[in-house]
Amino acid sequence: MGRIVVTEFISLDGVIEAPGGGEGYRHGGWTFEIARGEEGDKFKLDELIEAEAQLLGRVTYEGFAAAWPQMEDEAGFAEKMNGMPKYVVSSTLERADWQNTTILSGDPAQSVAALKDEVDGVILVAGSATLVKSLIENDLVDELRLMVFPVLLGEGKRLFAEGEAKHSLKLLEAKTVGDGISLVRYERA
Repeated sequence: MGRIVVTEFISLDGVIEAPGGGEGYRHGGWTFEIARGEEGDKFKLDELIEAEAQLLGRVTYEGFAAAWPQMEDEAGFAEKMNGMPKYVVSSTLERADWQNTTILSGDPAQSVAALKDEVDGVILVAGSATLVKSLIENDLVDELRLMVFPVLLGEGKRLFAEGEAKHSLKLLEAKTVGDGISLVRYERA
């Protein structure tokens, strides 16, 4: 059975929007201003290598699909990103041209629950704020990994919105990497 692991770059005030850049965002690329250090980079590589598949929302998928196929690196991050199975939850996406991508349409909670039954291992979810909110609401997230950057952005899409139901978590790990980035891992309590 698969495990849904959500991984996010997040500001101190909860913003996850455009951490790697993008046009039309006031604070696009804000994570590049603070060094993750070797330990932070190793964590991101290790978590991707561990994953059997990626699960993405449409907006994150479109951004990744536009960027990753042209990328190369010595560590093998790009090779893994491009080669691994990818699933995109969308009711509007008609084609998925990035290799090894399957579109999951229909009810997102049912589609993801079925995916968890099909995939053995970690199903990694990056970005994808709308999808992540739905996964949390439907109790489908097994682990939450946050790289909390020491910055207040003031505006932008937030991971946790007001009005959501209470969800208790258990801390698995907390440490500081790079220039003051808190790396925290939680599982469902």
